[in-house]
Amino acid sequence: MQADELKKRIEDGIPSAEVVVQGDGDHFEATIVSAAFEGKSRVQQHQMVYAALGDVMQGAVHALSFRTLTPEQSAKQIQ
Repeated sequence: MQADELKKRIEDGIPSAEVVVQGDGDHFEATIVSAAFEGKSRVQQHQMVYAALGDVMQGAVHALSFRTLTPEQSAKQIQ
């Protein structure tokens, strides 16, 4: 699994998401920004990401750490 494949899976599962993935094949870090996260708890947001990834997390990816943000949260971090 490559970072760009992981990015595409997340984007396919959360269509409006802006996704940045870095990693080396087994271990990845991702930041996912989406309006779809608005009004959802952190747990619900993470469930959305895991749903988008499907069975990848059970084999091809050994470790993934990620942050989920709404566009508003992301904009505040840039300032």
